[in-house]
Amino acid sequence: MAQALAAPALDGDKRRPARRALLSALVAAALAALALVALRALFREVDVADVADAFSALEPWQIGAALSLTALSYAALTFYDVIALRMIGRRLPWRTAAFAAFTSYALSHNLGLSLVTGGSARLRIYGKAGLGAADVARVIAIAGATFWGGLLAVAALAILVDPGALPFPLDPGWARAGAAALLGSAMLAIPAGRGRTLRLAGWSLPLPTPAQAAGQAGIGFIDLLTASAALFVLVPHASLHAYAPFALAYVLACAAGLVSHVPGGLGVFEAVLAATLPGPKAELFAALIAYRILYYFVPLGCAVFLLAAVEARRSGGWLNRLLVSARTLASWVTPTLVSLLVFFGGLVLLVSASLPGLPERLAVLARLLPLPFIEASHLSASLAGTALLLLAPGLHRRLDGAFILTRALLVAGAVFSLGKGLDFEEAAVLAGLAALLQWTRPAFYRRTALTSEPVSPRWLATIAAALALSLWLGFFAYRHVAYSNDLWWRFALRADAARFLRGSLGAAALVLAWLVWRLLAPTSRDRPVETLPPTVSAAALGATGRSESMLAFTGDKCFLVSRSGAAFLMYRVRGRSWIVMGDPVGPRSDWAELLWAIRGLADAAQGNLLLYQFTAEALPVAIEMGLSIVKYGEEASVDLQAFMLEGGTMRGLRQCVRRAEREGAEFELVPASAVPAIVPELKAVSDAWLSAKGHGEKGFSVGRFDPVYLSRFDCAVVRHRGTIVAFANVWKTENKAELSVDLMRHSEPLPYGAMDLLFARLMLWGRDEGYRRFSLGIAPLSGIEARRLSPAWAKAAAFLFRHGERVYRFEGLRAYKEKFGPAWSPRYIAGPRGLALVRSLLVLQGLIGGKPPRQPAAAAPAHSASAASRPGSRLGAIQRLS
Repeated sequence: MAQALAAPALDGDKRRPARRALLSALVAAALAALALVALRALFREVDVADVADAFSALEPWQIGAALSLTALSYAALTFYDVIALRMIGRRLPWRTAAFAAFTSYALSHNLGLSLVTGGSARLRIYGKAGLGAADVARVIAIAGATFWGGLLAVAALAILVDPGALPFPLDPGWARAGAAALLGSAMLAIPAGRGRTLRLAGWSLPLPTPAQAAGQAGIGFIDLLTASAALFVLVPHASLHAYAPFALAYVLACAAGLVSHVPGGLGVFEAVLAATLPGPKAELFAALIAYRILYYFVPLGCAVFLLAAVEARRSGGWLNRLLVSARTLASWVTPTLVSLLVFFGGLVLLVSASLPGLPERLAVLARLLPLPFIEASHLSASLAGTALLLLAPGLHRRLDGAFILTRALLVAGAVFSLGKGLDFEEAAVLAGLAALLQWTRPAFYRRTALTSEPVSPRWLATIAAALALSLWLGFFAYRHVAYSNDLWWRFALRADAARFLRGSLGAAALVLAWLVWRLLAPTSRDRPVETLPPTVSAAALGATGRSESMLAFTGDKCFLVSRSGAAFLMYRVRGRSWIVMGDPVGPRSDWAELLWAIRGLADAAQGNLLLYQFTAEALPVAIEMGLSIVKYGEEASVDLQAFMLEGGTMRGLRQCVRRAEREGAEFELVPASAVPAIVPELKAVSDAWLSAKGHGEKGFSVGRFDPVYLSRFDCAVVRHRGTIVAFANVWKTENKAELSVDLMRHSEPLPYGAMDLLFARLMLWGRDEGYRRFSLGIAPLSGIEARRLSPAWAKAAAFLFRHGERVYRFEGLRAYKEKFGPAWSPRYIAGPRGLALVRSLLVLQGLIGGKPPRQPAAAAPAHSASAASRPGSRLGAIQRLS
């Protein structure tokens, strides 16, 4: 019996969706039929010739205004998807969301069946971005709710402004109360759904937070407001006080068109508007035809073109190659070309502000906007033009801050051109410049303080609120003062309103000057030091033949890792100086990639790149990068396979070693595992050495006394009567190509020849262990000859090498290393030309002799260098080329 009763109930559940679909289809068909009947009745009253005459009478400014408002409406539509993606936790770039929203709405507006036409476009675009069908369905549902929320907001506000806008008679008080209650109930329902999820038949939909709901209502309201205004400006002799009834009729027409499911609401939309709006029907039908072309067909053509271009690009056809080539060519010529065009755009705004407007356009504008708004638009257009002149050099320098502000000013200038005199031609030029600027966005990659060190949104909101409060108080206090142009130049003891206007203008000018300074100033943020990941260090150190690569463990470097992960480059950023220490570490095949990458990063940050102590192996790449090459000195390398203390050439060194041993000095090589036990003794020797020298620890190009750092390496020590009197940590390459020492310290008194004993015995040990050479380090400024035609830096270096013993023992250092019979190889510095090189060298000096940086807690995860150069990227993470 229970089964018999359950079966019909189940069948009834299956029939309900079919019944609802049938009922929906009947309602849609009824609406379409009513619309056709209404249109047929209206066309009996309208002569086609009158409609054609009214269409041809449309003025250019009306077409331009309708196109501008259409662009604003579709721009607002893109944020439907942006909000929806944030609500479902799938944040995508605005470019992707805007493309999906624009194409889907352009298709669904014209073809109807939005779930099929617009949904397929969204599924195609979002599917490439990693979204599944369920997420796309959620986006469509949330976007639909946003649209209907906008319809509700516009309808309620229209009734609040003008209760007579209703198509049926109703007491104004009751009408306003009903509209207010509708808005209030919607606002009260929003907090109830905060953090909740709507679940239906296994499908979930997150409910908006109050902030998201406010954003949905605002975007929907702006969309419907601009879309209705695009039709309103096409209606002849339309006055602003009649906009509220018009907006309500527009909302009803949109709702009827959507419910009917007729493609584009064709016929239904027009019939509702014609039936509810008063006035000549011929002029209204002409406006509706123009609106259908501008708001529906033009975006449809743009969407089809964009979809075809994107699909061709994905398929790799000839169109893709053409677009890539065009964009590459544009990126080469963009800085010069766009800076000139922007300068021209600013000049157009200034010249236009100096010339009188067209009387017929001003008359139309006076019916739409109040006089203070027109005056403010005129002044703002002049300020925007001046700012564009100032920003043009920043575009030529490829500054991202100049790009951001210029793009905003071009769009604002187009709006101001319309607001000051309906200058559609001028607005079209500025809008075209903004589009060209956006298309060539990758060309403006150099970071500025505006983007790399942005002011927090809270501070910006606080500043904006303070300025808005000041303006509101001023306008409220002087609301009885009639506006006139003389107010700006009125100077009197009681001319408070004039002082308020000038003060507000000064505040705006100060904010603009601050923005210009921030967008032109280079970023001054130093990059925190990092720890090299073990996998990278193992791969790179295993392939290197340079012992100085152990500087990667001193704890005061940043790192750039190659794509293969087998090579890295050490550097530091101090202000505008990007200083690279030595050659890249790892296979030679990755060197050019790393050096060009650090060159690009420094250029993007408006920094000066300095390559410090690099060898002749990296010299060709440094020359290709266009850097100024300076010889720094020469490195001494001893061939260990041929090294011995016997023979006439080594007699002096041999005597020093034997004398030190006769005086009781003993050499010992302490393995790295035993170094922590002798750290206190080493610390005493180091402190004594620093006190005797009268200076502190150095860094970057040499190691510091750090127990963790020293414990990584073997330590060569000299004991005198059992006490350590000298030590040096030993650098060894894994392939036994080179052996060297870094931190050399000794105490006083020191047995004669103790340091010679340390070096000689360590070299002999290295020879026995199979190491090929021993690096004695660099003799700065050595090997530089000063001839008559030598550059000034070479003459100065040679003079300092010969006569600078009081500053630094240049000749003495080279003479000491000569006793080991080394071979000398050049080391170089490469950097910017002129005074910038001198500044970078001063920064380098401060980096070597400065305080030790704060050590990182752990190795940071790798990410791409391209991501690290974008605005807002996280500093302090190891950069890996992608």
